[in-house]
Amino acid sequence: MAGRLLVVGTPIGNLGDLSPRAADALREADLMVAEDTRVAARLLRFIGARRPTMSFTEHNSAQRLPVLLARLAAGETLALTTDAGMPAVSDPGAELVAAARAAGHTVEVVPGPSAVTAALAAAGMPGESGSGFVFGGFLPARPVAVRRAALERLAGAAGGLGLPLILFEAPHRVSRLLAELGALTDSHPRLWVAAGRELTKLHEEMVVGAPAEVASVLAAPRGEFTLVIFGFEAPAPDAGVDVGAITAAARDAGLSDRATADLLRAAGVPRREAYRSAQAASKPPVSRR
Repeated sequence: MAGRLLVVGTPIGNLGDLSPRAADALREADLMVAEDTRVAARLLRFIGARRPTMSFTEHNSAQRLPVLLARLAAGETLALTTDAGMPAVSDPGAELVAAARAAGHTVEVVPGPSAVTAALAAAGMPGESGSGFVFGGFLPARPVAVRRAALERLAGAAGGLGLPLILFEAPHRVSRLLAELGALTDSHPRLWVAAGRELTKLHEEMVVGAPAEVASVLAAPRGEFTLVIFGFEAPAPDAGVDVGAITAAARDAGLSDRATADLLRAAGVPRREAYRSAQAASKPPVSRR
């Protein structure tokens, strides 16, 4: 007997942002699966509902997963939530979603607020954020070498695509992250950060500036942070990149100029050169007689 797993988006701060559909899903579920049952209880009180809750975190997922799958197999409806925003986005709930779908149960999404898009909108970066973003979630807390490598890979991806990078960070590590970003300004001199905290809450704040400037304002950081980082430089192209071969293959495949340019940028070709090469490759050859 197939069960239903409802992936329910919850407010990132202001409880008034809970949608009527999300409230109905929580009221009707046989069990509310939450990252923190205390947060779940507060949400249930807000909508005047009493439902059983069970925590599901990265520390207890191995023990809880068989229990939850058994309840789904019995035909129950489970509502998966997280502390704030959409479950399964930088959240252990992704494991439950994958396991439920693999077991043949119905997975439905009840969309809700997202700190990612809220911060991107509040940052206001016309021309850079309009075509997308790179999302990195939380960087590894340790070891230092792994964290640094992860940040450098994300910086390279964002620079290569010409898009902002969005990261989450805990209050006790945000100063460290801003220092790490500051260390990148030698190779990324146009680097700017929009650090949002307490989004949708009474003391919502968005601090924008160079990493060092933002760090000086956030002397005593509180609350979870969502950082929108823009101005990464494209990585230097690999000397082994054959621009002609890439553009020829793209032309043969019938790709547009933009798609061809995206391929070149992914290979490490700077943005302007990538678009110039893509456009040149799409022009018919000049006939000489």
